Amino acid sequence: MTREELYELVWSMPMTKVAEKFEVSGSYLARVCAALRVPRPERGYWAKLAVGKASQRPALPEPLPGDPAVWSRTDAELPAPAVPKPRPTRSPRAPRLARPVTGTHDLIRGAKEYFLASRKVDEAEHLKPYKKLLVDVTVSRSGLDKALGFANDLFNALESAGHRVVIAPPDAQFLLERVQEKEDPPKKAPRQDPYGYDRRWSPYRPTVAYVDSLAFGLAIVEMTESVAMRYVKGKYIRESDYVSPKASSRHVDHTWTTSRDLPSGRLRLLVYSPYSGVSWSTSFQESKARSLTSDIPQIVKAVENATATVAEQLREAERQAELWRQERLAEEERRRQEEDRRRAAQSIKDSRDQLEQVIQSWAKVVSLEQFFQGVEDRALSLPEAERQGVRERLRLAREFVGMQDPLDFFRGWKTPLERYVPLSLRAPRSPAVDDAEGDQEDDEDAGER
Repeated sequence: MTREELYELVWSMPMTKVAEKFEVSGSYLARVCAALRVPRPERGYWAKLAVGKASQRPALPEPLPGDPAVWSRTDAELPAPAVPKPRPTRSPRAPRLARPVTGTHDLIRGAKEYFLASRKVDEAEHLKPYKKLLVDVTVSRSGLDKALGFANDLFNALESAGHRVVIAPPDAQFLLERVQEKEDPPKKAPRQDPYGYDRRWSPYRPTVAYVDSLAFGLAIVEMTESVAMRYVKGKYIRESDYVSPKASSRHVDHTWTTSRDLPSGRLRLLVYSPYSGVSWSTSFQESKARSLTSDIPQIVKAVENATATVAEQLREAERQAELWRQERLAEEERRRQEEDRRRAAQSIKDSRDQLEQVIQSWAKVVSLEQFFQGVEDRALSLPEAERQGVRERLRLAREFVGMQDPLDFFRGWKTPLERYVPLSLRAPRSPAVDDAEGDQEDDEDAGER
């Protein structure tokens, strides 16, 4: 259901009736209206309307970038309503009025609890929360507070600059970009799992910042570093934490070392284009000497400066998508015309074959009838007793072969146009209707054959 349809519905009947229609509670439907930014009648509106004292209904406001445009009864999660903001009217390069935003951002509020509700992982592994509609942060338990704190500061800085930060609405169809987690990425790309399985957690939808109406994906990951590990008494510990036992002739140190990629506590931010066909991204990462939080002003400026580049790439991607769509439509039309010619030719062949069978069947029936009539005529010259015997045998012979009216064969014959009407002879209709009718005709022809 679109915003416009929901708006008309909630102003045409009480909320309780609308909620019953969708088999949801009234409070849930109120949250749907808030999420889609749809105004709804105030308490007592319908009683006032009955006596002609109700106030005029407000107009449906324009959606902000990132607002969901539709709602489905099957949506697993309902997006949280965003705080209304003035729609930006300046170009990306025009100076913006300062509007400081502080406090806990909507996407961060309550997120820690969901991240800690994770599948079982080792202490030094990235968390895998059960909830999937979360801010795009991949982090270990020990680095969770730091990552959420940085995300909150970044989101507030973007909101202060007039850029809305939300989880992408379900109807946006944005793509998720995975962040390289290794602090020192290998020169050769790692081999992908043949079954396409990624062991890291990822959200359902990307976290995006809207610069005007252009979306930029934001993904934060706690980077990993190669650490020397020693296997001791059934588990791995850092080599730096290992204490060798005192040397003894009776004791043998049954341990060995290896290396593993473990979270380093340092963060990397990936800013990318979530649009299909647009390949643009830039990353920022902190070092042991410099925190990523200090780069937030630079990050905000980099996002703003990239709008022209990404917008141009998006226009080109849309142009290529339109070209591909036109090529696909032309190819479908070509196949449709070829299929039309094939069906027309097949209908002529099938009609001719059936007519030949009708002629052969007619000739066979006429020949049999002539034979039986000749036997009957010859029997007239026989003595009465013998003539009765021939007539009885003739009756049995006719019952044995069965007799049909030749006209029945001809009435059952189907002309080519009765089998299939070519597109050139049809009234203008959509290709989908033609294909559906053609499939039905094929099924009927197959049944007859």
